[in-house]
Amino acid sequence: MTIDIICPLYNAENYVVKQLKQIEMQSYYNYVKNIRYVITKGQDNTADTIRKQQKENNKIIYKEIEPKDFSHSLTREKEAFESNADIVVFITQDVIIEEKDWLEKLVNPIENNECEACYSRQICDNNTIEKYTRECNYPAESKIVSKEDINKLGLKTFFFSDASAAIKRETFVELGGYDKKKLPISEDMYIAYKIIMNGYKIKYCADSEVIHSHEFTLKQYYNRYKATGKFFKENDYLNNYKVNKAGGNMAIYVLKRAWQDRNWKVLVRYMPNMAARFIGMKIGNYKRN
Repeated sequence: MTIDIICPLYNAENYVVKQLKQIEMQSYYNYVKNIRYVITKGQDNTADTIRKQQKENNKIIYKEIEPKDFSHSLTREKEAFESNADIVVFITQDVIIEEKDWLEKLVNPIENNECEACYSRQICDNNTIEKYTRECNYPAESKIVSKEDINKLGLKTFFFSDASAAIKRETFVELGGYDKKKLPISEDMYIAYKIIMNGYKIKYCADSEVIHSHEFTLKQYYNRYKATGKFFKENDYLNNYKVNKAGGNMAIYVLKRAWQDRNWKVLVRYMPNMAARFIGMKIGNYKRN
């Protein structure tokens, strides 16, 4: 079994060295064939930092691209297609890996033929609304989903995150990756849908943990959900799977948990935050493109 780790980078100078050390400490590091970085040219010294690290680590492969050429889907797809490893692992530059068995627990289910794709549990280490959305989307119990779960789970059947995920490369190639589509967001749901609908399985690995936190402004939330709304418009077959119910359940969970914690900061910002998401989603979904 061989593994290629694929990580897009942008203005990542302050992330890459620490994260690389976290990868190198993994119990399954010997199975890693390549660490494939794609550097979108930015305003810092990410490329120089990677070049220096490459002198000490011959598993590092990197390339630089112009901002206009970056795509969440196509950039990952190209690297996965060029890989000849058994498993491709997607991560983002800002995940923090604290445990030495993160990679082992992420790829073991694929290695053991339990499923064709896996994703890690993401934990938020700040006290914002994201703390509760992470709790909702990444619970403490692992689970495997398949086509048989659609009636019960609806859209949640296709929940997947390439902030920390593994896919059997043979399956990824067989399915055509992201179909050469330049997706600005939700590329992970796009591939998850294809995996499930083609009769394969996805495992959520609650024991493979990463820390992944943001502190978005209301404008950033609006823009993200506007892009998500556009994604659902362009892939309208997903609207058949109770999209509004999934969003509503998460909103209720966040409110309940913030009240239990007496998290007044979140409670005060709850309505503006949810409004920014809702309005962004609606405008993205109905905007003429």
